[in-house]
Amino acid sequence: MENEAPAGPGPGYPGPAPSPSSDVVAARFRRQPRRDTAHELAVRRRLHARGVRYRVDVRPCRETRARGDLVWKGRRLVVFLDGCFWHACPTCGHVPRANRDWWVAKLAGNIARDRRTDAWLESAGWRVLRFWEHEDPDVVVDAICRALGHWTAHPTG
Repeated sequence: MENEAPAGPGPGYPGPAPSPSSDVVAARFRRQPRRDTAHELAVRRRLHARGVRYRVDVRPCRETRARGDLVWKGRRLVVFLDGCFWHACPTCGHVPRANRDWWVAKLAGNIARDRRTDAWLESAGWRVLRFWEHEDPDVVVDAICRALGHWTAHPTG
C-alpha cells in the first residue's frame, strides 16, 4: 500500500467544464446537492429508525480526500450512495447530448476515481459499500446493517 491516497481528479480528467448548453441546464446543475439527496435522506432515516448511528459526509481517514456518505470509523466501514448520473450507473445513467465528448471523459474519470478510492480504502483496511440512488432504501439499509453485524428486521410501527 502506498503512503498516500490518490489526490486530485486523476488520469483522464477532461479539463474545465464547457459552457452549459442553456440557462435551464446551468440552473439544473447548480441545484444539484452534493449531499443530503433524497436517497441519502431516505437511507439515513431508515438507519436511524433501527437505532443505527453514523457520521455523515466525512473523510474516513486523513490520508484520503474521499468523503463517505455514511462512515463508521470504529468499524472501518464507509458507504457511498452514488448518484446514477454522476457515477455513470450502467442501468439508468446517461450521457448528455450537448458536449458529449467532454461528458464521456468526465463520467469515465468519475468511475476511475471511484475505483481508485475503493482500492485505496480497502488496502488501508476499510470495508467499502457502494449503492446506486435507484436502489430501494430498505434493501440498502439491510445490507448496511448486515455489514455492521446489526439486526436487519424492519422496525415495527
